[in-house]
Amino acid sequence: MCTTHEEITGGTQGGTAATTLADLIDAELYMPFPFRRSPHEAEAAEGVDHWLRVTGLDREPGVPAMIHHTRPAELASFNSPDADAGILRLVARQIAYQFVFDDRAEEVGRHRPGRLLPMLTESIAILRDGAAPSTPLGTALADLHRQVRERCTPAQAARWAWKSREYVHGLLYEAVAQAHPSPPRSGLCTSIRSLTAGVEPFHPLCEAAQPCELTSGELHHPLMRHLSRLSADAAVWIPDLYSTVKEQRDGEMINLALAYQRAHGCPLPEAVRLAIRQINRTIREFERLYDEIKPELSPSGVGYVEGMAGWIRGCYYWSRTVPRYADAAAAETVR
Repeated sequence: MCTTHEEITGGTQGGTAATTLADLIDAELYMPFPFRRSPHEAEAAEGVDHWLRVTGLDREPGVPAMIHHTRPAELASFNSPDADAGILRLVARQIAYQFVFDDRAEEVGRHRPGRLLPMLTESIAILRDGAAPSTPLGTALADLHRQVRERCTPAQAARWAWKSREYVHGLLYEAVAQAHPSPPRSGLCTSIRSLTAGVEPFHPLCEAAQPCELTSGELHHPLMRHLSRLSADAAVWIPDLYSTVKEQRDGEMINLALAYQRAHGCPLPEAVRLAIRQINRTIREFERLYDEIKPELSPSGVGYVEGMAGWIRGCYYWSRTVPRYADAAAAETVR
């Protein structure tokens, strides 16, 4: 586990030939946001472990090993370095929950999407109606919802629940696409990926981390809505680069680089390059729109957009070192 700025940011630069996919990504991905880390990371990690025990998720098959390989508190720390300890604990717990939920949905719905319906309908009932949970996953979600309502304003909590329902529905779309005999086209793949990314449910927590509520004009400004989408897309597409080897081996299809590979019939390194170009354009568009809207924003509005940028930065630095994506560091590029 890298523990310093120098260790994490030292990559392939200055024209050095890339010999692995990880080197290729480091050399060609545009990352204008410097590495940062929360001083509350260790506390957040302890909070994740405690919360998993309290909700019973740590007794679910495979969960302890998965959490060890995904490091939810580290991802929260890199994404939200300015958040107070309470918000960071909540972000880390939600990340852990979504990893567990996503992996379970993939396992259950891989060949028969209809098998997902009980766990998805339980989640929707909890988020929409406040229904009582009947499974450990439902218990964890209900407790997250409680924590969000306690920390956020009613409007922020409602946005969190709405975005979380979108994420739940996205997993059903992903299962249907995976089970279909024909692989999805690139446009459909990226559309599903934007739902399953699970990034936008964290944006209300970015709101809650600010000293004051954003005005309605700020929050619903067309450029702000566009920034939200750009942030979510870039943040999830970056881990897609690092997970291509793993997901290709496992037969997964909802991945930006693998979508390019299917569309162009090219080797995996070239598909990764094409995906990097799309990500770079997205990040530059995010920067351009932020510069355009920044003079109109309050300090809380600025902090909110900085929180969105944090997800782009954090997902990059986390993906480079997390054991879940170690295959990218070993996969050789075509010379």
